[in-house]
Amino acid sequence: MHALLEPELWAALFTLAALEIVLGIDNVIFLSIMANKLPEAQRARARSLGLIGACLTRVLLLLSLAWLARLTQPLFHVGDWPVSGRDLILLGGGLFLLAKSALEIHSSVEGHHEGEASAAAKVAGASFAMVIVQIMILDIVFSLDSVITAVGMTDRLGVMIAAIVIAIGVMMFFAGPIGAFVERHPTIKILALSFLVLIGMALVGEGMHFHVPKGYIYFAMAFSTLVEIINIRMRAKLPPAG
Repeated sequence: MHALLEPELWAALFTLAALEIVLGIDNVIFLSIMANKLPEAQRARARSLGLIGACLTRVLLLLSLAWLARLTQPLFHVGDWPVSGRDLILLGGGLFLLAKSALEIHSSVEGHHEGEASAAAKVAGASFAMVIVQIMILDIVFSLDSVITAVGMTDRLGVMIAAIVIAIGVMMFFAGPIGAFVERHPTIKILALSFLVLIGMALVGEGMHFHVPKGYIYFAMAFSTLVEIINIRMRAKLPPAG
């Protein structure tokens, strides 16, 4: 009980929870886009299962701190470049995100009718299980940086787990509105997919030891989103054509 009265503990908890939420923004965007491929009745369940999976993945990684520490140790060298387990995960996740985002953009701008696109998605394997599997794969990649950030901020396992649970709870609350907003505005969906391309490139860069400051990425995302929201408001005020 005495530990709960320590100001440092609460400061670490709130700071870490805020960082986890910021680091989870890309996760929520990807999750919302993937869930929107499903029938409307299944979307909320897919979002909830995806975020619960993200929470479990992060907690399990925290409980495996010794294994996590070994991820940063070189497994082999390519010339002068040491390659660790973390590098391989970031490279694989970044390439997966790039490929998936590019395919989604291509599908969105090809001009298929909505009914055809929906039918094609179902035939192509956009089933509930497949969407959850894809979300879980990216959860592992997104969780890695999140957990490494948590480990670097505090050595109290309870604080780290509590911060992750709080962050996932906040993301679960906002995942539905974000998904609905993306679905209503196709330009926002393309913008979000473009963000995922940017994040994928950043993950590949991190995997190759080219550090990309997260602040630049989030500033670009926030600025672009603000501009697009202004465009949406302006288009809403225009008189209907004809």
